[in-house]
Formats: sequence, C-alpha cells, structure tokens
Amino acid sequence: MKIAQSTKSQPKSSLVKSENSLVTSRYRCDKCRDLTFIINDNEAIPCECRAVREAENILKKSGISEEFRKKTFENFNYSFDIQTVDAFGKASRYVSSFNEIRKTKNNSIMFMGQVGSGKTHLSMAVANRLMDNGISVIYMPFRDVITSIKQNMLDDAYYQRAMNRYKKATVLLIDDLFKGNITKSDINIMFEIINHRYFNSLSVIVSCEHTFESLLDIDEAVGSRLIEMSKNYLVEIKGRKLNYRIYGG
Repeated sequence: MKIAQSTKSQPKSSLVKSENSLVTSRYRCDKCRDLTFIINDNEAIPCECRAVREAENILKKSGISEEFRKKTFENFNYSFDIQTVDAFGKASRYVSSFNEIRKTKNNSIMFMGQVGSGKTHLSMAVANRLMDNGISVIYMPFRDVITSIKQNMLDDAYYQRAMNRYKKATVLLIDDLFKGNITKSDINIMFEIINHRYFNSLSVIVSCEHTFESLLDIDEAVGSRLIEMSKNYLVEIKGRKLNYRIYGG
C-alpha cells in the first residue's frame, strides 16, 4: 500500500515532464515535427532536416545497396593504367558538369569493354556522387530486371509499373547492359526504356562488357541512341591483361 501511495503522490511537474518526453519521442525532428518545414509568420521555411530526409529518400528509392555505396571516386585506383586514368577523368568531368548538361541530348555516360576493368566501380562512383548532390538515381541490374519483367509480362499492372520506374527515373544506372544470352524480348524491353529516355532527354549511366561496335551489332537502334546520348563521355577499355577487381583496389 505504501508503494501505491508513493506513485500517486508523484509531483505533477514530473508527470508533465514524462508526458512531454513521450510526445517528443514520436518525432525524428522536434523542430518541425517531421514536416520538413517550419511555419513562421505564415511562411513555410525549410527545416534543416529536409536535406537529410531528401538524401535518405533518394537512397531508399535507388535500389543501390550499402556495398555499392562504398564505390567512390576517392577509393578508385585511377593509376592502374592509362586507360583507367582516362576513364576516371571522364567520369569526374561528367559529374562536375552534370547540372549544365542534364537537360541536353548529350547528358549521359557509358563505360564499355573489358571485364574487370573498373567499369562498375566508376559507374557507381558517378551515381553516388550525384545522389550526394541531391540528384535521384535508379539502379537497374540488367539481367535481374529483364528476367523479372519477362516473368511478369502477362501482369499488365506490374509490367507498366516496372517499366515506368526505369523509363522515367531522373538518372538511370544500367549495370552490365546486354550481359549473357540476349533474346529479341530483351532488346525490345531495352528499346522501350532507352527510346523513352532518348526523346525526353533523361540521363543514363551505363556499364557494359561489349565494345561500341558489338553493341551496335546487338541492336543498332538501342546502341546508336545510347552512344549519341553519351557522345562527350564515352569510355571504352580494351585489351586489359590484369583484373581491376584483383589488382586495382
């Protein structure tokens, strides 16, 4: 009985403080109560948490894993050989000029050629830097996405939802384009995505084990559009004997 009486006689100020703690714990940001803006004299002012939330949303929607987030310009071994130096330079210039070119026809970049030459690392470094700058990027691992879309082609709602994700992304990162055995259906799906992006000046970042010539042999319509979109930022690595994944870092 004494214990119960002690609880009931708890000072009112302590109870108020406890209740307030419960209220504030509901919000990640107490200043704006998770609205990401603060009303001041009938004016909505962006809260300082807004940029953080936007960055989190960009990463959440991107489909890019934490492992790929580790692929940066800072940990890329650009001194591997002269071709790697050139690839690093073009990737760096692309990122620094992106805001100037993003609405033009030539707003994309392609990394082509030899297996294990650091193409994926550089394409991810570009994507990560763009996301760090507040630009949304959607990741499309070619083989996995194509397989999933083909398995659900009879489900029109799924098909349209999946295709629109890649057709309308602000920036689309296509990893290992046309890897493996390519069917007519694979080409048709890619043409629908690339054609939409081509005519709407939407940027792509591409990594691909083919050369530009063999890409055009697979499908000239897809290849020629991608090459034109990436006209000023075309990277092709040939004749490598060493593997960047093993020796490059």
